[in-house]
Amino acid sequence: MEIKHVNKFLGKLRSNGMCEGGKQKAKEKHMKKGKLLPRERINTLLDPTSPFLEFSQLAGYELYDKEEVPAGGIITGIEYFVSFRIRTECVIIANDATVKGGSYYPITVKKQLRAQEIAEENHLPCIYLVDSGGANLTKQAGLFADKMHFGRTFFNQAKMSAKGIAQIAVVMGSCTAGGAYIPSMADENIIVGKEGTIFLAGPPLVKASTGEEVTANELGGADLHCRISGVTDHYAVDDIHALFLARQIVRDLNRQRSMDVNVNKNVDIPLHPVDEIYGIVGLNWKQSYDVREVIARIVDGSKFREFKAQYGETLVTGFANIYGYPVGIIANNGILFSQGALKGAHFVQICAQRKIPLVFLQNITGFMVGKDAEAGGIAKNGAKMVTAVACAQVPKITVVIGGSFGAGNYGMCGRAYSPRFLYTWPNARISVMGGEQAANVLIQINKDQYKREGKQWSVEEEEKLREPILRKFEKESNPYYCSARLWDDGVIDPVDTRVVLGLSLSAALNAPIPETKFGIFHAEKEENKGQDLGCVTADRGTVHLRFRNLNLVRFGPIVSSERKDARRTESKARSRNGVKRGREGGLAVGVQLERRGKGAGPYMDLRDDGDESARVASSLPIQSPVNRQRNGYVPSRYKEGNSM
Repeated sequence: MEIKHVNKFLGKLRSNGMCEGGKQKAKEKHMKKGKLLPRERINTLLDPTSPFLEFSQLAGYELYDKEEVPAGGIITGIEYFVSFRIRTECVIIANDATVKGGSYYPITVKKQLRAQEIAEENHLPCIYLVDSGGANLTKQAGLFADKMHFGRTFFNQAKMSAKGIAQIAVVMGSCTAGGAYIPSMADENIIVGKEGTIFLAGPPLVKASTGEEVTANELGGADLHCRISGVTDHYAVDDIHALFLARQIVRDLNRQRSMDVNVNKNVDIPLHPVDEIYGIVGLNWKQSYDVREVIARIVDGSKFREFKAQYGETLVTGFANIYGYPVGIIANNGILFSQGALKGAHFVQICAQRKIPLVFLQNITGFMVGKDAEAGGIAKNGAKMVTAVACAQVPKITVVIGGSFGAGNYGMCGRAYSPRFLYTWPNARISVMGGEQAANVLIQINKDQYKREGKQWSVEEEEKLREPILRKFEKESNPYYCSARLWDDGVIDPVDTRVVLGLSLSAALNAPIPETKFGIFHAEKEENKGQDLGCVTADRGTVHLRFRNLNLVRFGPIVSSERKDARRTESKARSRNGVKRGREGGLAVGVQLERRGKGAGPYMDLRDDGDESARVASSLPIQSPVNRQRNGYVPSRYKEGNSM
């Protein structure tokens, strides 16, 4: 089966109720009240030609057994207002009252929290189209009391408003119990005359608690809140009027953009037809292909300036443009070895320094394993890439275009590494390892257990254990299973990847890009003979050196008044071992080398001879990534150093 046939299945899922709202009877009841359906509300709010980037359409799919919750009972996405003087993006959060009366399931809460997270990270105003009966009482244990449950939505509102991220609420139906805080905590809100109601306790609960009989409109209708309580700011006669008022509020936000990406502006389109991706990528994630063929169908003009093309070839890195804006692309072309991990870490650091957004194209079975790989430092080098990805403050957007397994998921900016957006293709597979590998591991463990107990392991027992594991992993690694649980922001058609990336970049660039600070890297070289060993990291003026076969030494910042002694120390060291002074600025570090081999002199060059260990020796200037404007040398009192 080709990938485009999977997309047809995906389209069928979307059209057969999974993201089209509740049952027909519920829709008819909704419309009889003069209310627009939730997707009609979103379309009315939009400009006629502007896009809507919807998130997690398959949320809740087969999550509650036979109980269907289409799209998780809530519609979220980014709306692009292109007709205003300054093009404006807003996050839309729209309750679907045709799905269980708009009540909140645990997945509904999770989806709303994710939408708020996107809004906060990218500095996007939030528009809440409220029409909900509150929490689903039968699911209360999964949505009420914990940190990331329903109450967090109000916390997020307050924090975003404090940051100047506008919160706008349009009450278009019931707004009950805790949900009443959504409009109450908004910066500006609107209520629809006949249908909008806001109250902490509805008429049934009021009667049960106080014995008072009151209608919904008398208790919390538009007239009460606009004229008496002052909870609401604007009165709308119907849904269309309310959405018109919401557009006016957005127009008056006085939004400013420091950068701009416009998916409608004239840019170089890819030279190759985008639907050729279907022929490049198959459903079998084990089948290899050159990821550059995918890149050529995503980036402007199919132009891609590759970085370190001949090094670490199973990881492709380079620079390109998407809708005119520069991006750094990191894409898998096979399993990740040490060289690829080092290359990836280097490239991430470059993009972080230049404030270039990163796009990850994931298709990875993991990092290389085995004795040689471990001896070559795959854990250490893989950790460098993971650290770089975690610390980089530039916008990161991930697309899973194939397999995403184990630590490879982490190194390629999986969900745990907070990419601004993460999308999957229908052929993707996401799990801790492949089903076959998991089965083999568990079979081997059972074999070893049988052997210790003196029992015989049979082929029948092996197959009995293997089959359920394969079925379980196949089901749980499926992209629809993952998307139903919001492990991504949506399953997308591969041919839409370029547009989705452009829209995501446009949203991400509303927020300023902060400076990146990296943590400590274990940066020693792996080679033995005749290789430079000096590596340096720094934090807050303290330099950390690591050399293979040398101990670690730490020194504080240089005191300028003691440079004279330091220069004398360095000069003496240079005369004894010929070490050159490469003065590029930054901090200097005093190193005294004591050779422990037979007949060794007091000093040695900073190159490994393959068999000798050493400790601190002469004074060497080393460029530090911090405090670059200070040039100095180690005071004489630090000449001996302190071994750690």
